[in-house]
Amino acid sequence: MDATKLKEKIRLAAKSLGFAAVGFASTEVGKASNELRRWLAAGHHGEMNYMARHVELRANPAALHPGTISVISVAIDYLQLEQVHSATETAVISKYAQGRDYHKVVRNRLQKLAERISNIIGPFDYRVFSDSAPVMEVHFASQAGLGWRGKHSLLLSKQGSWRFLGEIYCDLPLTPDTPQKDHCGSCTACLDACPTKAIIAPYQVDARLCISYLTIELAGAIPEVLRPLIGNRIYGCDDCQTCCPWNRFAQLGDSEFAPRHGLDTASLVDLFAWTPEIFNERMAGSPIRRIGHERWLRNIAVALGNCQPNNAVSTALQNRLENSSPLIKEHIQWAIAQHQRIQTPKSA
Repeated sequence: MDATKLKEKIRLAAKSLGFAAVGFASTEVGKASNELRRWLAAGHHGEMNYMARHVELRANPAALHPGTISVISVAIDYLQLEQVHSATETAVISKYAQGRDYHKVVRNRLQKLAERISNIIGPFDYRVFSDSAPVMEVHFASQAGLGWRGKHSLLLSKQGSWRFLGEIYCDLPLTPDTPQKDHCGSCTACLDACPTKAIIAPYQVDARLCISYLTIELAGAIPEVLRPLIGNRIYGCDDCQTCCPWNRFAQLGDSEFAPRHGLDTASLVDLFAWTPEIFNERMAGSPIRRIGHERWLRNIAVALGNCQPNNAVSTALQNRLENSSPLIKEHIQWAIAQHQRIQTPKSA
């Protein structure tokens, strides 16, 4: 089949499966590979050792999946109607993690897309991904015309950035689409909004300072100097996206990603009371489950320490203190000390 006609059929099939955008890229990574290596050399990946371990696979798609000559890149919207809350006792969880695990949803739809392509042209060799392997997702999405890399390092488009990405590595000779131009201009909203100044320069993020890294990827203690800056965020951070002017044009996303178990309005005290059994049951099918119950409590302890002291918060911290692991206990003790600091009158 003519490549142009095949691409159009793939686009139609992707749209019918709920993808907001689809594009095509070659397997060339160009200067993106060198930028990744410089980022790793600077240690900006922190404890994410898998980033360094699989750098060669990221830079060479054919090494990850032999025979790959084209990348089909897709995006799916996940923004939901937002509940407005301002209380510091309300937990803040990154929007992408409030609903179903996007890894499974996007991969399942990509598999269906691959099957539809097979129905059109017959069997072909492929592998589907969604943040599930060493793939340079933002690079391929930008090369496929789905947007550009924003100054916060995420993919940004004229429809915003509230989108999950996915890819099909394949052996089909598909003509690459035209990349979009960068439309960030002189805007620095994301750099200015970052609570920990993790965006150290346009397009450069030091993960070691990023709240998403601290609450999700970091296994041990959160550095004390950064704890007050985390506020009531217990899983991820959306500040660099929330402030972006392009997100005024974002579309509401798939209902698959609607908040579950009241995670968009839950109180810190209520979530802190979850047992390991409740955590595992309610977080089944959620990306949050991967951090485990201990890190969940660690994060909430920090958030409680950043709340205004009250009886409910103090009681929740004290009830957890005695039988907690050393990691959780350290963060609870910090939270209690924060409250004591607030409540102790300053000497004249």
